[in-house]
Amino acid sequence: MNMTRWFEDIRKSPAKKAMPILSFPSIQLLGIGVKELISDSDLLARGMKAVADRVDAAASLSMMDLSVEAHAFGSEIRIFDDEIPTVIGHILSTAEQADALAVPAVGAGRTGLYIEAISKAHALITDRPVFAGVIGPFSLAGRLLDVTEAMMYCYDAPEMVHTVLDKVTQFSTAYINAYKAAGANGVVIAEPLAGLLSPALNEEFSAHYVKRIVDAVQTDDFAVVYHNCGGGTPKMVEAISAIGARAYHFGNAIDMAEMLSLFPPDIVVMGNVDPSSQFRNGTPESIREVTLDLLGRCHRHPNFVISSGCDIPPKSSWANIDAFFATVAEFYRDHEFGNP
Repeated sequence: MNMTRWFEDIRKSPAKKAMPILSFPSIQLLGIGVKELISDSDLLARGMKAVADRVDAAASLSMMDLSVEAHAFGSEIRIFDDEIPTVIGHILSTAEQADALAVPAVGAGRTGLYIEAISKAHALITDRPVFAGVIGPFSLAGRLLDVTEAMMYCYDAPEMVHTVLDKVTQFSTAYINAYKAAGANGVVIAEPLAGLLSPALNEEFSAHYVKRIVDAVQTDDFAVVYHNCGGGTPKMVEAISAIGARAYHFGNAIDMAEMLSLFPPDIVVMGNVDPSSQFRNGTPESIREVTLDLLGRCHRHPNFVISSGCDIPPKSSWANIDAFFATVAEFYRDHEFGNP
């Protein structure tokens, strides 16, 4: 599939399908917990297929499990049955440890299982592109160094941070290329920790490394979507747009209409219904209201694709998810026929 053309077709289409980061709620469709899901490539693929069968999304996205790469590097993780896995503690705190950090082989930890899942999902889902999910370089470095400490190290020990970033970028590039070989049509790179940086620090410690990855993996047949859910992203547009991703995805901490005004109209920009207050804790009525408001403010931008602001939590109500998709379809159907 030519993904450059696919995104161009989306941009030109007057009626756009939603593309939320929707994967972990598949546990409810399969009748299992998160721990079981992320331990079996067949279940991961079946979960993606179950979601694809349930909703008319523009694409199928794999689990946005941001613990996978840190686990491959040796981090300890905590897994609950109803929450997304998280990293416990940190494994690096000195320049010597950073220098000695080994770059794991692709397949280490659960990375091999997730690659297998994408291969199986690609065979099951044939009516839309299949995207893998990976963590961004600074967000991964933060999990290895400790999130809070990583922010301070940017000032106090920048060379150590760059050493770690260079190694995680090597690994991420190889990992994404393995996804490409397994049949993925693209990847969503989630870089949430970069949203806490100043524009200058973001450019030095995040955008530079994300661009290295994009330059190494993106082709006409394989697209990169960049995700950042920080509230400071409008001030980072120059640096993150220079990354060269095929599309950009933003969280609900920012005004989506403002962000669209800052991007050129030929770049697809996605977001940003709140996954926590709406998909997880809202009602079908509230999510309909929020979705209509967002579409009303942003649909005149031809490059806007409505999405969740971030990963939709595992226990989010499927009534809310269904209401979101129904509202999007209704909105574009009404506008296609000239209704208010």
